Amino acid sequence: MALAATSVATYRQECRTFERFCVERGISVPDARAADIIDYLIERQQEGIDARTAAKSVSALRALYRFLQAEGRAETNPAALIEPPRPTRRLPTVLSPSEVDRMLAAVDMGTPSGLRDRALFEMIYSCGLRVSEAVALQVTSLHREQGFVTVSGKGGRQRLVPLMGAALDWVQRYLRDGRPALARDASEAALFLNRSGRRLTRAGMWKRFQDAAVRAGVAGKLHALRHSFATHLLGGGADLRSVQELLGHADISTTQIYTHLDAADLREAHRRHHPRGPHPGK
Repeated sequence: MALAATSVATYRQECRTFERFCVERGISVPDARAADIIDYLIERQQEGIDARTAAKSVSALRALYRFLQAEGRAETNPAALIEPPRPTRRLPTVLSPSEVDRMLAAVDMGTPSGLRDRALFEMIYSCGLRVSEAVALQVTSLHREQGFVTVSGKGGRQRLVPLMGAALDWVQRYLRDGRPALARDASEAALFLNRSGRRLTRAGMWKRFQDAAVRAGVAGKLHALRHSFATHLLGGGADLRSVQELLGHADISTTQIYTHLDAADLREAHRRHHPRGPHPGK
């Protein structure tokens, strides 16, 4: 399986760090034992790496020793004997409905770029899009009369997601008043355009969101809108399977991370619905 460029760079850096560890202890990398790798991981954890990074370290060293074995430079793969630590799953950052409203209101709608940003953020929040999915949208992805958008997700899987209400209204306004002012080439198929008339990039989307978030005094990154979409749907009573379909998750266990509720939510639910809870209004 081919590795992404970022993964290759991470593995290379990890192998260099392990090589320095071995040199400092007079150990030849091909001759290192599982005990040496365990000592290395302990030292790295003492330096402050988390379980997720430690697991990546084990994966990188396994790949290193597979390469050394293939080259005839190592007889065994000591890293294969080590069970990588299981990283704890981090809860996603979720904005409250009022924070979403503030962030959206902070967008300057007086320019074509501002209309684009408002339509973009409304779609990500209302449709639960990944940033990569929003980047890839074409004008032909929209089915405005039917109230749907075709989304190309991970693994090339496509799904239909409802496009209604405020999101549809802002997309219509962007298509009418914003996109024509940004377009330079009538043949450009991308839905969201930058000032040069080309497809807006991920980096461009991130920057525009951060600008609006700072003005609104909201802490969070662009993908927090997708997390908020899922959490707000579940909090409003949507069933887990429906949210899974809308998010494009292949495995429902991925969606289950959004079922977390904070203590205030739990107290309010108990107050309102439990027969032994305080009477509403008290």
